[in-house]
Amino acid sequence: MSSHALHNSLLRIPILHILRAAGFHATRPAVLDTLVDIAARYLMALANKTAIHAYANHRDLSPTITDARMALQDIGAFWPQITAMEEKCLGKEDMRGVEAFLTWMVGDEHKEIRRIAGLGETEAAFAGMDVSAEKEDYLTALKKKHSRTGEEARFQGTTLGIPAEDRPIRIEGGPVDSIRGWNAIAQRQIYSIETPSNRKSTTSDSSQSSPLSDI
Repeated sequence: MSSHALHNSLLRIPILHILRAAGFHATRPAVLDTLVDIAARYLMALANKTAIHAYANHRDLSPTITDARMALQDIGAFWPQITAMEEKCLGKEDMRGVEAFLTWMVGDEHKEIRRIAGLGETEAAFAGMDVSAEKEDYLTALKKKHSRTGEEARFQGTTLGIPAEDRPIRIEGGPVDSIRGWNAIAQRQIYSIETPSNRKSTTSDSSQSSPLSDI
């Protein structure tokens, strides 16, 4: 499965959860694919804007909360709110867009979505039970359910897990058995071609008269 197909398949589940929380009990595959594509384009635009601001602000692709806020403002998630340049000219920070966004995210409007995703108040909380344990999203819970040896061991090196440790790649046959060895040989060959002695000999050979020069 390609990475594009895998990411679309993973994105289908939260889109279905959102539809379920909104009161829909069924949908056509074409409608679901359209919503998945819209959500993917929106997330890609947000990630792209965040990376641009991260590199522009601190020459690093590891974003901060400031980079994410500027990206959300660029794509129109914060409204109404003036731009950073207007804030600098007025000498005050406009928090209307951020406050409205937070109210929209954690308000009662999305209470059902958070419950279905496993991030909101559950039935145990309403029953007075202890719910102090850290909440998990649906994907983390699903990976733990299908992994008997532990989440990190089974999904390591995949899109769903932690990165795999770098291991040397051995090459069978030839004078060396590693990519680093082949790189060293290639560097020596390039250096031998570009040495001054070789350039000098090439220049002297070209300066010698050829049989055609006497014609």
